Amino acid sequence: MELLQSTDFWLGLLKIVWINIILSGDNAVVIAMAARSLPPAQQKKAVMFGSGAAVVLRIVLTVVAAKLLALPYLQIIGGMLLLWIGMQLLSEDDEDDGESKEYGSMMAAVRTILLADLVMSLDNVIAVAAAAQGSMVLLILGLAISIPLVIFGSTLMIKLMERFPIIVMLGAALIGWVGGETIVSDVALRETLAANPWLHYAAAAAGAVFVVAAGRLMQRRAHAAAH
Repeated sequence: MELLQSTDFWLGLLKIVWINIILSGDNAVVIAMAARSLPPAQQKKAVMFGSGAAVVLRIVLTVVAAKLLALPYLQIIGGMLLLWIGMQLLSEDDEDDGESKEYGSMMAAVRTILLADLVMSLDNVIAVAAAAQGSMVLLILGLAISIPLVIFGSTLMIKLMERFPIIVMLGAALIGWVGGETIVSDVALRETLAANPWLHYAAAAAGAVFVVAAGRLMQRRAHAAAH
């Protein structure tokens, strides 16, 4: 009871929720893009599972994130994985029919969401952990409250993608942008980045362009092979 009556507790909780509102945008985009080609019932399952997984991963990673981010080349690998995920999501053909294909798409969507959440959550948890100031109760409660925010954001993005297809490309570009940022933020490149701060934005922009260009090329080849 004393904990719940503490002003510091409520301020810390507000900070964590606010941080998650800001940081969950890219997760919501990935979840929406991975789930958009599924039937409505499966979309809801993928969004629920992906959103829950994003928060659970952040709780688990908070304990080890600082140590993981200190390992050289880990973020380079993670960033390249994000670029690959962005390409795959953009190149997906939404015209597949049949129950077996729908089921396969559900499994692929869940796997993609988990992989992307894992990479994207590494950086994010450090800000959340700082706001929690060592309180595991505060951390878990704050992240649990953020689950509906990610679910709402993902559901909204799916509807927007169905109505405005250009958002799919913008979503893929965002994943590429985050991938480029992740690669250049690796500890092995810290000195290079410190000497050339512009590389941060150059790498992010290059990641976005690469994902869109490569994804569209894969999409055209898939359509050509289908016809």
